[in-house]
Amino acid sequence: MTSSEKQRQQQAELHKKLWNMANDLRGQMEAYEFKNYILSLIFYRYLSEKTETRVAKLLEEDKISYEEAWIDEEMREALAEELIQQIGYVIEPEYLFSNMINEIEKGDNGKFDTEMLQRAINLVTESTLGADSQDDFQHLFDDMDLASSRLGRDVKSRSKLIAKIMVSINNIPFLHDDVDIDILGDAYEYMISQFAASAGKKAGEFYTPQQVSKILAKIVTTGKEKLRNVYDPTCGSGSLLLRVAKEAEVGKYYGQELTSTTYNLARMNMLLHDVSYQRFDIRNDNTLETPEHKDLRFEAVVANPPYSAKWSADPKFLDDERYSVYGKLAPKSKADYAFIQHMIHQLDDNGTMAVVLPHGVLFRGAAEGVIRKYLIEEKNYLDAVIGLPANIFFGTSIPTCILVFKKCREADDNVLFIDASSEFEKGKNQNLLREEDVEKIVQTYINRQTIDKYSYAASLKEIKENDYNLNIPRYVDTFEEEEPVDVVAVQARLKEIDEEISEIDSELEKYLLELGVD
Repeated sequence: MTSSEKQRQQQAELHKKLWNMANDLRGQMEAYEFKNYILSLIFYRYLSEKTETRVAKLLEEDKISYEEAWIDEEMREALAEELIQQIGYVIEPEYLFSNMINEIEKGDNGKFDTEMLQRAINLVTESTLGADSQDDFQHLFDDMDLASSRLGRDVKSRSKLIAKIMVSINNIPFLHDDVDIDILGDAYEYMISQFAASAGKKAGEFYTPQQVSKILAKIVTTGKEKLRNVYDPTCGSGSLLLRVAKEAEVGKYYGQELTSTTYNLARMNMLLHDVSYQRFDIRNDNTLETPEHKDLRFEAVVANPPYSAKWSADPKFLDDERYSVYGKLAPKSKADYAFIQHMIHQLDDNGTMAVVLPHGVLFRGAAEGVIRKYLIEEKNYLDAVIGLPANIFFGTSIPTCILVFKKCREADDNVLFIDASSEFEKGKNQNLLREEDVEKIVQTYINRQTIDKYSYAASLKEIKENDYNLNIPRYVDTFEEEEPVDVVAVQARLKEIDEEISEIDSELEKYLLELGVD
């Protein structure tokens, strides 16, 4: 068995175990509720194992255990200081995930209960107070309500259920010496995607399907092995930011997320993928109304914002440097162009921006038409328009597109249009972009190829002649002529069908007579 085959097999086994674990909670609460418990506990195990690994190195020469070192006041203070500096938090020996599992396995859960777990979580947060890592750990576990009656009527019943989940998580082999795979990261990503699939309408706000993320990541890293920084103004669970790091080395990650639960997910996701607290800056607020990184410029900008969201469109924003040059604001009922304008403002001169949006941004008029025309005619920032298949996002079946922007374009006399809407694999709930579909999109973009019925590099003059309407069929002709109908053959077949029906009628009549039915 090859390494990649072994990896796929182990991933499949891991995914099965994870979803079976989720089913233990399924009967008692909705997917969006039990996700908070499972993901938080996976994350707590990660923090514990990170602590144990770091402590082992710190105590290597002393040849004593963490428990022994913690008893000594001087060593305890020195250890805590080193842990805060290196990993940003402290988990005391008693509250390590492995030690709580030891208690659970003693029978009747030993000393373990949900109150003990709550103390453990509170102490992690308290350990960061006053440290540089404080903002990254505050309220991180707020969505895991261990006192919820949905877990059980009393502490004992709640503890029994949480203990069962913890044992299941403990039985997942997060480390494999023989396979190069981020087991823990993969587990986390899988669970987020599964919860998104079952969470319904709002799921797309915190998770972008991996294949779409891959397209965005490959586009913004084209020709670059290193990025100074990357930014996502609607970062959801952070998966899109992390995907960029698979294509290029990233110096620092920046993001903003409106929903606090999803903001917590993003911070967990960063730490869990071994991005230290010093290397990410993710904020919890409304990006359009209260931008937290307004004065920064980014080499790569990626986003999958909520489609046609509402925003205030307050006239005060006409004096905001993000919007003032356009002379128009996106309408209150559709913030799509407000997000585009915000991201353009944040984009560095040498940067690339790729954003997923509904098709309406390509052709809607009024204020949106004015903004679109300005971006193309006055600034010449639009680099490509990529049409994606319908029904590839969780919670919505509408077709979407990727817009690519650059402030310093190499091909500044045309805009590349790609119609990838018909190349996908049909799935049970969602349509799927295959590897070959992703690769074709990316290579067509990089090479700026014109491919019959797939892509076309339209001149700025052509776009102007179309009154800056970017609707893809105006530029990529995908019309297929239907085969001419053979009328004679159709008539002959209809005659055959009539004869077959007549024969069946005769046989049925004969059969009924034999039965004596009139």
